[in-house]
Amino acid sequence: SAGCSEKHLLDKPFYNDFERGAVDSYDVTVDEELGEIQLVKIEKRKYWLHDDWYLKYITLKTPHGDYIEFPCYRWLTGDGEVLLRDGRAKLARDDQIHILKQHRRKELETRQKQYRWMEWNPGFPLSIDAKCHKDLPRDIQFDSEKGVDFVLNYSKAMENLFINRFMHMFQSSWNDFADFEKIFVKISNTISERVMNHWQEDLMFGYQFLNGCNPVLIRRCTELPEKLPVTTEMVECSLERQLSLEQEVQQGNIFIVDFELLDGIDANKTDPCTLQFLAAPICLLYKNLANKIVPIAIQLNQIPGDENPIFLPSDAKCDWLLAKIWVRSSDFHVHQTITHLLRTHLVSEVFGIAMYRQLPAVHPIFKLLVAHVRFTIAINTKAREQLICECGLFDKANATGGGGHVQMVQRAMKDLTYASLCFPEAIKARGMESKEDIPYYFYRDDGLLVWEAIRMFTAEVVGIYYESDQVVEEDLELQDFLNDVYVYGMRGRKSSGFPKSVKSREQLSEYLTVVIFTASAQHAAVNFGQLFLGMYPEEHFIEKPVKEAMARFRKNLEAIVSVIAERNKKKQLPYYYLSPDRIPNSVAI
Repeated sequence: SAGCSEKHLLDKPFYNDFERGAVDSYDVTVDEELGEIQLVKIEKRKYWLHDDWYLKYITLKTPHGDYIEFPCYRWLTGDGEVLLRDGRAKLARDDQIHILKQHRRKELETRQKQYRWMEWNPGFPLSIDAKCHKDLPRDIQFDSEKGVDFVLNYSKAMENLFINRFMHMFQSSWNDFADFEKIFVKISNTISERVMNHWQEDLMFGYQFLNGCNPVLIRRCTELPEKLPVTTEMVECSLERQLSLEQEVQQGNIFIVDFELLDGIDANKTDPCTLQFLAAPICLLYKNLANKIVPIAIQLNQIPGDENPIFLPSDAKCDWLLAKIWVRSSDFHVHQTITHLLRTHLVSEVFGIAMYRQLPAVHPIFKLLVAHVRFTIAINTKAREQLICECGLFDKANATGGGGHVQMVQRAMKDLTYASLCFPEAIKARGMESKEDIPYYFYRDDGLLVWEAIRMFTAEVVGIYYESDQVVEEDLELQDFLNDVYVYGMRGRKSSGFPKSVKSREQLSEYLTVVIFTASAQHAAVNFGQLFLGMYPEEHFIEKPVKEAMARFRKNLEAIVSVIAERNKKKQLPYYYLSPDRIPNSVAI
């Protein structure tokens, strides 16, 4: 406030400064009287060809002995400079000094030029305007491209699992179910071993719809669909309550999984030597007297008829098993392309781009969300570059490759709604909320615990920075963030239910819970993560109330870990995908 200090060169005598891979700290003493410190400027001049410098933070000690943190967590590249504000989170209404208002405006102007929206395929959520990983802003690139090279990792995975020796089997017909066991030769853990030993059983088949990698499709059947003309006589050997099928439906004991999304999707034709096929099955399931879910009828396509029979557990063993394999194959395609790619990765990228475009680094919501979109844009760009692109790994390995996966996303967009990302609402919409009726749905049980812990945390943070609903409504940067998500991410679809704005602290807290839960817990449930929710290695917040809220958040998560661990002790097949100590902060970590 009272002037600017001289420049100080960061240079230690007789020391190799800024060596690649090194972590160093530098002390600078300023003699001038500067008044209240408003900004710190860091300049970098290009020296070598590759001399990018990553700055974590600056700690300032005032003449009065106080310490002020200036978080950075950014790369300085080429000839450039960065102006840092101290780590106290501020809304735009809190900035009354011209130089701070100007800094805030210029940061967003620069970011909006760097983070541009682009349509990768018609009907998709918009993504970052970058053809490849190296085109991204340096701050959101991976530290090492090798770590996320899909082609390289795919080859290494095949090698590590000894699957290469069986690759010929993936390009031809299999003659023996024992062939499946060969691909498990190097996978050894409680879940894989139990699945390998029991995968052909109806109980395991039903269990996977509840607690497997795609536990979001099963729903309670309230009315038998006309396109599945199954009768009591057909399934009576599976019903245990001496009731008709219609009565079982009325009592809530019948469940259904419908893969209608796959109907008419083009199968992969990229390899003329390999014929590939897709089904669009309907699977009817039954809750038996032991409260376990088991399949009782499978129709492999949507239109009933003589050439589309209903398969039953009473059929020949191999007929019934093959029908279940087709269902599991369809489940795989929906899981990979919709549940995983669209509903966690692409959605989280939308939140990330909107955040960088509309929220300055000093904004409390930026500080809250930045850890949960870390590397998300980078991993999605890599996926578009190597995985889901033309001639990518999807084309080589999936029956929906060659364009089918694109058609699936385009169709699934109509079901991508705000309510479907609100975990409790999504569970209720499928009629799966009752713990008494459906006691073994651990995805639901653990997910609700994690959702509530995140909701309580976001409500605390919102309460710290927004003293009233009016402050929320008047935060134009926040409203621009929400509008960006709606207009570009959801393509302005009113039917998506995504809010263009929020008018209360409660609405904001729920929205932030959706963002964090989608990127962390939901992704972990369908992808099995390995870093921890609630751990924030980059300290963007410096205020004591927020740090205390973070500590309470971690404590609540630790309690959930204990609850899940205690339950799993008694289970032959434990469910731990939503244990907070296994949930990564973002989809890319």
